Amino acid sequence: MLEIPSHLKSLFVQFDLDSLDGLKFSERRLSDLANCFADPNAYAKAIADGNPLLYRVASFEPRNGDGQLHYGLGILEAGKVGAEYYLTKGHLHSYRPAAEVYLGLRGEGMMLLEEENGEAYALPLRANSVVYVPGHTAHRTMNTGSEPLVYIGVYPSNAGHDYGTIAERNFQQVVVEVNGAAVVMKRDVYLKSLEAK
Repeated sequence: MLEIPSHLKSLFVQFDLDSLDGLKFSERRLSDLANCFADPNAYAKAIADGNPLLYRVASFEPRNGDGQLHYGLGILEAGKVGAEYYLTKGHLHSYRPAAEVYLGLRGEGMMLLEEENGEAYALPLRANSVVYVPGHTAHRTMNTGSEPLVYIGVYPSNAGHDYGTIAERNFQQVVVEVNGAAVVMKRDVYLKSLEAK
């Protein structure tokens, strides 16, 4: 086996998706995602039922500076709050022109992408798939499957994360389960459907 010189060890990471031992994760619980889910009653019930862990991210920053890349390993648990699938907070990049690439490793999910001009769309994220997130585009990940969704996001070292803008306005769309299938809906249409019940 190739021996990696000590000064290059930060440039190589090997992990076992079945154990992930030795990785340092930041965790996000449901209570960390206040106002991300559209249904406030379902959110309050889920908090009361135990405030579950939604996702974990291990970040890697091997080098900083012009042209360098950072990446994160994300694990988004399976589950729903009401009819909405578990999701990440979602963010824009602080440096708006920064793009990002997501590589699906395991599971089934979707990504909501919303450009600053208002155009919004959803793309599948699953094992052996790649989603390109252009600059100036907010993005959020949802797990629509029955096992953890595992993925890697790769982005410029100067990208930064802007969660505040999304916290103020949220995404225009939600992904909900309807008759056993993941369906993308406009947030306001989904809210009206809740009022009609």
